[in-house]
Amino acid sequence: MKLKLDITPDLVAMMAAEIKAGERAVSTATREAGNGLKSAWRAQITGAGLGQRLARTIRSEQYPKRKPSLNAAALVWSKASVIVGAHDTGPLIRSRSGFWLTIPTPAAGKSARGGRITPGEWERRTGLRLRFVYRRTGPSLLVAEGRLNARGRAVASRSRTGRGVTTVPIFLLVPQVKLPKRLDLARDAERAHDALPGLIVAKWVMERLR
Repeated sequence: MKLKLDITPDLVAMMAAEIKAGERAVSTATREAGNGLKSAWRAQITGAGLGQRLARTIRSEQYPKRKPSLNAAALVWSKASVIVGAHDTGPLIRSRSGFWLTIPTPAAGKSARGGRITPGEWERRTGLRLRFVYRRTGPSLLVAEGRLNARGRAVASRSRTGRGVTTVPIFLLVPQVKLPKRLDLARDAERAHDALPGLIVAKWVMERLR
């Protein structure tokens, strides 16, 4: 006696198809979750008034890159991690040398390289000397004897008589600064993590209905 068993449909083919559907679902859901988190972080940064330039440093990448996988993963990071991390944690900033932190006033202007100008660069640019003024209450100062131009920047006076010359605060001096916490990146990361299982299931169902 011979017995022949035919299984219809083919269970092996069904399982292979199910695995492929799962791989596509997991990879698609992971990619969407990563892109969603990138968009959420960028929105936080611009919403905090930190600008589009810093927001564009947030990037996302999926692994593996070229094929679907049940072990797919997404990485979201910033190319300016130190700056973004500082606004996320709100650290206490002290001078590296253990003395003063210099904070430019509007009269100091900006650095020729962009960003915050230093006392040394300011003296080289203007030809004026800074003078230290200690204050018992409030921040101490670095001041210069000059005048304010039409843009509110301190410059050397052209008057031979000294007319219009005044003492202009150029830098505030403080021992430390507490950077305010302006971002909450963990909040959006947790939301993306919690939503991922449901997103995978939804994508898997869609794959099976194709």
